[in-house]
Amino acid sequence: IGWSGKAFLSTSCCPKVCIVGSGPAGFYTAQHLIKARQDVEVDIYERLPVPFGLVRFGVAPDHPEVKNVINTFTQTAKHSRCSFYGNVNVGKDVTVGELQQAYHAVVLSYGAEGNRRVGVPGEDLRGVYSAKDFVGWYNGMPSCRELSPDLSCETAVILGQGNVALDVARILLSPLDALKKTDITQPALEALAESQVRKVLIVGRRGPMQVACTIKELREMVNLPGTRPEMVAADFEGVPEALKDLPRPRKRLTELLMKTAVEVPGDKELERRKNATKIWGFRFYRSPTEIFADPSHSRTAGIRLAVNRLEGSGERAQAVLTGEVEDVSCGLVISSIGYKSLPIDPSVPFDSRRAIVPNSVGRVHQAAGLYCSGWLKTGPTGVIATTMNNSFDTARSLLEDVDSGTLDISTGKPGSQIVSMLLEERGVKPVTFSDWEKIDSLEMRKGEACGKPREKLLTVEEMLKILHL
Repeated sequence: IGWSGKAFLSTSCCPKVCIVGSGPAGFYTAQHLIKARQDVEVDIYERLPVPFGLVRFGVAPDHPEVKNVINTFTQTAKHSRCSFYGNVNVGKDVTVGELQQAYHAVVLSYGAEGNRRVGVPGEDLRGVYSAKDFVGWYNGMPSCRELSPDLSCETAVILGQGNVALDVARILLSPLDALKKTDITQPALEALAESQVRKVLIVGRRGPMQVACTIKELREMVNLPGTRPEMVAADFEGVPEALKDLPRPRKRLTELLMKTAVEVPGDKELERRKNATKIWGFRFYRSPTEIFADPSHSRTAGIRLAVNRLEGSGERAQAVLTGEVEDVSCGLVISSIGYKSLPIDPSVPFDSRRAIVPNSVGRVHQAAGLYCSGWLKTGPTGVIATTMNNSFDTARSLLEDVDSGTLDISTGKPGSQIVSMLLEERGVKPVTFSDWEKIDSLEMRKGEACGKPREKLLTVEEMLKILHL
């Protein structure tokens, strides 16, 4: 029986599942549930009026192909057994406990919206930003709109050597003409047009064989027009000898790094580098210990890096301090050392040390009927495909629990009927998926007018105004 009828009074019931968060983890969980079982009904709740989480707000503007998963998510959202409720802040507008009463199962997939702190003096100076906020700023995340980073310095230091660090470096150094054709926000485009940044150092505490980015991102950096690499040859001592023992993906990545850093380039590449006006480079075996202020103590002027050596080898190698330090002048420090999940509700178990919800294959410990998927389940690692597999696993766990009777679906549940009533009483107006499509089509039209795939609306107020909510 559809939930518009009296399903919640019947005895043999459709499993009603609620998913909190509409990023890749939420949508992949929903997709698997709907495909695997013909009677599951899924409601997705999202804090913002717009769906897709980090696909919209995290993926680099110059990587449009990665955003193609939105087509699959849209199919799921439009499925007759799936409903989207945007502009609903779970934990504030409605509690997890209330959702548990309304649904047979609740899946938490709200990701990692906190920042891991570097933990060094000077971290709160002007000119120091987290990569999460910086990425959110150029990608139109409403909470990062006010960031307006100061790009008036010549050198930027990025802490961390993962794909996000390389995204940030690429955006800082990319030719403006290339960015103009992406969905980067207008304020970011204007700020980058005025940017004085000419050099970006990408700092990591370990060596070239532990670098966390993928070969695709490294290759984009190597081929970035108008730039040339500048590395420290000593950082690569001993690397050629260790190459033969590396697994293939790591070996290819390290070979490309070596070639870029220490090999003499051919004539064509030499010419390209000679004409370059901007510089980037990895700095290995370095850990930040302090960020310095300028004489007025109002903004960043430099960073002190401790020099490390490695103990052990391969992925398990540990960085150990040597006692040496090195100071680098810079006016911009961006920390890209990882995102962090935050607790949503006191009733939900949370491991604050690991910043995840404690779980076994997505089943939340000591909380029957509660599940988690995505970064909240595993910590902030992997790419969208990793999240897809981990979300499918959670969906399978949930369905196994339905089949085994561990998850009791013998009594009907009101699902969104009761939640909608609660929200109405509380003055909260949810945004439907067809409402999102109105926002979507307006953004595409605004983009088309200036030769971009879309021009994002930057505030929740603007988004809701279009819908006359």
